Amino acid sequence: CQCLMKRVSLSPPQLKTKNAVEFLIQYDTESIIVDWHRVLTDTIRQLVRSLAAVVANANRPSVTHSSSSAGDTDPKRVRTKLMKFLMKRPTLQSVKEKGYIRDNVFGCHLATLCAQEKTTVPRFVEKCIKAVEKRGLDIDGLYRVSGNLAVIQKLRYKADHEELDLEDGQWEDVHVITGALKLFFRELPEPLFPFGHFNKFVAAISKHISKPLVKSLPSANHDTMKLLFGHLRRVIQYGDDNRMTVQNVAIVFGPTLLRPEMESQNIAMHMVFQNQIVEFILNEYDRLFYSS
Repeated sequence: CQCLMKRVSLSPPQLKTKNAVEFLIQYDTESIIVDWHRVLTDTIRQLVRSLAAVVANANRPSVTHSSSSAGDTDPKRVRTKLMKFLMKRPTLQSVKEKGYIRDNVFGCHLATLCAQEKTTVPRFVEKCIKAVEKRGLDIDGLYRVSGNLAVIQKLRYKADHEELDLEDGQWEDVHVITGALKLFFRELPEPLFPFGHFNKFVAAISKHISKPLVKSLPSANHDTMKLLFGHLRRVIQYGDDNRMTVQNVAIVFGPTLLRPEMESQNIAMHMVFQNQIVEFILNEYDRLFYSS
């Protein structure tokens, strides 16, 4: 047989040919995966039966075959049908464009995610901020205390593959939500402060960061930053209860929100700049985002 079909429960079908070409046939809906697996398995079984029939008939020289029956059992014809089936699979890009699948929320470029959602602030960020503020901003260690990593990863998977409802009881720990939000920003391919703006913000520290510099950010970065920093300002207002001062918030979010494109020997100095920039924007939030 030229093909080997394998499928582990709850995983996509894997097709491996004799010449070591491998196909991973994947879809988000389990029932469709099952249907594909059944069709491919039946086709491969038909190929095996056809090969067996050819071998058996080759050992019976007195038996003749009509052209039609020979064509039906021709292993090359079956193999050709199988290859045509595989080649008809749409490209990943075309499937995305039709809306059947989407890019993951985590690890997706901010501009790409916002364009996909037709917004300038990712829905995941909005959901997390809304949920945190609803649970209460006076919770001790907000954004500083780590949530259960396994539950955070479960939330991440849910956000990437399904509609996420943060009112679900499995996300009752607010530290899981804050941990997932920080993870979202850490995994951006390019941070919230774009690489091209890192040195500009560092240079502006001594002169004070200006509103034009903030407005020069891409719309997705600017609007997401405006929402996030507004939320963090409200977190700081409850500092007597949650023990999250401006300095503490800056320490937590500095390395998460901005970093140089190429790491250098000045890692310690970069950390100082990262914290100072976040702290400055928190202190000057109204001037940078609202003043005329």
